Amino acid sequence: MKKLMKPVQGSLLVSEPFLLDSYFKRAVVLLSEHDEKGTLGFILNKPTDVRLNDAVDDFPDFDVPLYFGGPVETDTLFYIHTIGPMLEGAKEIVPGIWWGGDYDQLKFFIDTKQIRPDQIRFYAGYSGWEPKQLDSELKEKSWLISNGNKQFTFFDNPRTLWSQVLRTMGNEYAILANFPEDPNLN
Repeated sequence: MKKLMKPVQGSLLVSEPFLLDSYFKRAVVLLSEHDEKGTLGFILNKPTDVRLNDAVDDFPDFDVPLYFGGPVETDTLFYIHTIGPMLEGAKEIVPGIWWGGDYDQLKFFIDTKQIRPDQIRFYAGYSGWEPKQLDSELKEKSWLISNGNKQFTFFDNPRTLWSQVLRTMGNEYAILANFPEDPNLN
C-alpha cells in the first residue's frame, strides 16, 4: 500500500465513494489554503444550473456557470483562474493556478474581453475546516489526497472529474472510480 499523502495547499481532496454527505458526495476539492489556522478549498466538480450573470448584479456579460464551492459563505463569490499576477492580490495555489484578486480589476478585464471563460471559474461559497478537523476526517478515511493541477481545476466535464482523478491515482484507486453511486441498485 502506498504511503498516504498529507494535505498541502494545491492538493486535491477526493471523497471516498462511501461518503454520503450531501455537500461532499463524490466531490473533488482543491485546497487553496492549508496551515495551522485551518483549511480552505473549493469543490471543483459541482456546477450549478445558475449562470454567473443571473446570480451576480452589476457584473459584465460573461456567460459561464456558477459552481458550488462549498457550504461556507454561499452568498459570497470566489474565483479560481489562470491569469495570475495580471490580477492584483491574486494568490497562487499551484503553478499556473490562482485564486481571488482585485474584483473591480477582474470586472474591467472581463468587460474588455481580456479574460476568456476557459481561464476562470466562479464559485458560490467555499469548503472550510477548522485546525485539525481535516486531519480527523482523513483518519476516518473520508478523503483521499491527490495532486492538484490545471487540467483537473478546469476539467472539461466536471461531473466525471471524481472518477477521472481516481483513475490517475493508480490501480488500487482506479477500481473505486467505477464504484456505483448506490450499490443497492446493482
